[in-house]
Amino acid sequence: MKPARNTTEMDRASHSEKRIYGLSERDRSILRLVVQSFIDTAGPVGSRFLSTNYQLGLSPASIRNTLSDLESRGFLDHPYTSAGRVPTERGYRAYVDELMEQIRLSEEEQQVLRSQLTESVSDAEQLVRESSRLLSQFANLLGVAISPRLSTGVLERLEVVPLSSSRAMFVISVRGGLIRTIILHVESELSRTALDRVVALLNERLSGLTLDEIRRTCRERVQDLQSDGTGVVQLLMDSSSMLFSEPPADRKVEVGGTDRMLAQPEFQQPEELRDLIKLVDDEAAVIGLLDTSDDEAIGSARVRIGSENAKPDAEAPARYSVVTAPYQRHNMRGTIGVIGPTRMDYARVISLVEGMAALLSWSPDDEFPLG
Repeated sequence: MKPARNTTEMDRASHSEKRIYGLSERDRSILRLVVQSFIDTAGPVGSRFLSTNYQLGLSPASIRNTLSDLESRGFLDHPYTSAGRVPTERGYRAYVDELMEQIRLSEEEQQVLRSQLTESVSDAEQLVRESSRLLSQFANLLGVAISPRLSTGVLERLEVVPLSSSRAMFVISVRGGLIRTIILHVESELSRTALDRVVALLNERLSGLTLDEIRRTCRERVQDLQSDGTGVVQLLMDSSSMLFSEPPADRKVEVGGTDRMLAQPEFQQPEELRDLIKLVDDEAAVIGLLDTSDDEAIGSARVRIGSENAKPDAEAPARYSVVTAPYQRHNMRGTIGVIGPTRMDYARVISLVEGMAALLSWSPDDEFPLG
């Protein structure tokens, strides 16, 4: 199923106004066609191919000169003698930033996504799992979904359950059905009556705040209750950083489509296969690669190409491009995205990722996205 291209005058004008790379109209036409052809064929693109397959109104010599100029400026590379050109990271970046036409998903694709995801909308874990599977299926690359960050969720209720004379379980319920439980050591035996009273007071003070707000301001909000006689308030203040934060291990990561990724020509050598499998097996690395910041707009895709994914404390997955978008459920932010080779159909993947983020952010009170 192919997406429909949106080639309105407004879209073309928005591209033409972005001239941060100093490309002439000829440069733009040739670079766009080289990138698109390489995405389609995975083979170097030469002047003969361009002059034969496209009506450019240019002689083969003019096309060769333009290719040579684009190579000298770092947009293209010449992989081996007598071959055509392939895009560099800079070439892909210019394509995404200036040259790529926006597309939208076909009606058929929209319908499949809607019907598949609405069946899972009430089950957060199934929704994350299904979204990664669908992304991989539609993009033929790695589809990745990261569960919402619990720390951005709103506390619905705090409960404290005595387990023994020295242990109690703190149950943190967040809007949207997510629950976190932590067992802590208590200094004194807990009276049920006293415990119910102090927990009710804590819920009055803390319910309706995000877990991150509680972590940062817990002490000032409840310290006047610390003579409660149970020690629970003091324990809450002392342990707030642990209780209301979210270790990376608590985030759920779903990766789908490893077999589809392995079918790409970039991953045919043993070393490339090992690196890909190592990445897929490392959930912390996947979260680091995909996670978005709080200032990124919900549903808006971000594209990082090759070495742009480098982290100071980790290996740079230079052969990958990553397209991500944050989504929001019950005030909690998660991330949906696609990992693939730098030779990626960026326009299609961006459309898929943004569409999926919109669906994941949907609630029954909202107008249904994707038409």
